[in-house]
Amino acid sequence: MKKILITVILSLLLLSCGKETPKEEVEQKFSLKPMTTFPAFNSDNAFNYIEKQLSFGPRNPNSPAHQLALAYFETEFKKFADKVTLQNFSYPGYNDETLNLTNIIASFNPDAKNRIFLCAHWDSRPRADHDKNPALVNKPIPGANDGASGVAILLELARILKEKKVQIGIDLILFDGEDYGTESDLQNYLLGSKYFAANLPKDYKPAFGILLDLVGDKEAKFYKETNSMMYAPDVVDIIWTTASELNATSFSNLEGEGIYDDHIPLNQAGLRTVNIIDAELVGANSPDERRNYWHTHNDTIDNIGKETLKQVGEVLVRIIYSIEFTGPKS
Repeated sequence: MKKILITVILSLLLLSCGKETPKEEVEQKFSLKPMTTFPAFNSDNAFNYIEKQLSFGPRNPNSPAHQLALAYFETEFKKFADKVTLQNFSYPGYNDETLNLTNIIASFNPDAKNRIFLCAHWDSRPRADHDKNPALVNKPIPGANDGASGVAILLELARILKEKKVQIGIDLILFDGEDYGTESDLQNYLLGSKYFAANLPKDYKPAFGILLDLVGDKEAKFYKETNSMMYAPDVVDIIWTTASELNATSFSNLEGEGIYDDHIPLNQAGLRTVNIIDAELVGANSPDERRNYWHTHNDTIDNIGKETLKQVGEVLVRIIYSIEFTGPKS
């Protein structure tokens, strides 16, 4: 995942977003109703979903593992969702390569107008820019945390949504091609979310979305991401307040760095989206040597903590099952 700190690209983002001011008017009013019991989020299942993705190998576009993972996600989502849509598209990559990419959309209650969506990227990086071994720099990374962790949480949520129905509409979206670009080449990042944002159905107006990225590290820390605060402060408040109520200690009430991630094109298209991300991993400059695995071949299952997966999953489950809409849609 590209994850370029906003401190580096702030001026560029402001220029590119100059015509895309945050939406002040929210069509759907919503809140969380008091509830004491919720479906259980199984962190063992989520962990196993990460292991399954890693068993295919690096899932960089056009690779055999990429095709295996795509078939697996489609099959798995069809077990649970009411509707599964594959959004296929091609993209001109580096060195005259044509990328064959696919966004995967698993919908629950597809006809409901009151909707939210949750998303993550499913591809893994085709190069290891920060690897200390020069022989590995141009080889694709495993992507246990950078990609597979967010997908795993969404797959477990799909299982839960199948077992305990909700009245609202839920879309679980896996974006492809998020991590394709070389460093600083923003044009070739976020390919799936950019395509999705540019090809929205005319009547697709969810109340908000939540993006998951780097959500599996055993010592993860989720600060309030700057761009999320700008575009959807009310949704940030709901997420972090829920985390506090659940004593999900991976969530910090401090505001962190802004990150160039899939939520940027979504927000620019009017889809208010919050990014839950362990931003301290970005850049592989952590004082904790173990956590310096971003964009390296050390992005493996050994870094994943079931407790972190559980905390993120439980926050999302509580939001999904306690949200109520008071606006005009139904």
